[in-house]
Amino acid sequence: MKVEIEIPKCCGVEAPVMVIMAPVMVVDDTGCGGVRQTLRWSFDGTRSFGSGRAIVSDVFSGGTDTTSASIEWALSELIRHPHIMKKVQKEVTEIAKGKSMITEDDIQDMPYLKAVLKETMRLHTPLPLLVPHEAMDDVEVMGYDLKKGTQVMINGWAIARDPTIWEDADMFKPERFLNSCVDFKGFHYELLPFGSGRRGCPGVQFAVSINELVLANLVYKYDFALPNGARAEELDMTELVGLVVRKKDPLLLVPAARF
Repeated sequence: MKVEIEIPKCCGVEAPVMVIMAPVMVVDDTGCGGVRQTLRWSFDGTRSFGSGRAIVSDVFSGGTDTTSASIEWALSELIRHPHIMKKVQKEVTEIAKGKSMITEDDIQDMPYLKAVLKETMRLHTPLPLLVPHEAMDDVEVMGYDLKKGTQVMINGWAIARDPTIWEDADMFKPERFLNSCVDFKGFHYELLPFGSGRRGCPGVQFAVSINELVLANLVYKYDFALPNGARAEELDMTELVGLVVRKKDPLLLVPAARF
């Protein structure tokens, strides 16, 4: 994210202008592709400078908890499924070719890593109820009449675990996303960790990039084990319900360098 502060002269008086630049994803009508663009907010001298600080705060706070929670859940699932961990480590090691650190360019050649993160956000939707929506007009949904202005909450967590949509819905199976067009850009309503439409997360591309880079480098550089010789199946996966779904007990691991 890039934040620029410009001080232009307006009618002979210097007025502060905040310009906030953030990467966003714009998808095509199939939902299978996208291009990066830049989201730009401007606040001229007639608007509150505090509003700019509030938006910057929302960007950081909204992306901090959800990102750390997703990485924690991904590592937890990999610890519980050692055979999946080995597949991911094999993929990242082959692509890295001995480099000291995996870069964003390398990630594009790691389909299994991407599938692991998709499956993580399906099983452990960071914001289970997404963000509030509002009916813009009177509408009937599944036999229910919703008046204009009605606040609507979407249970993204339940959709992502619906057995009528997903085979083995409660199982961690990254392979379901290999050779699949289903993505979390907002066009596939069975997978909505970032929401959809006007209320979708504007930082989806930034969040995904961070998740991929962090997880790839962690599994590339380290082998992980549970402390005190605990077995993988003993790892507690109980969720702590809240605005962001986190593990009830923080994940504690013992790392060992692979190289």
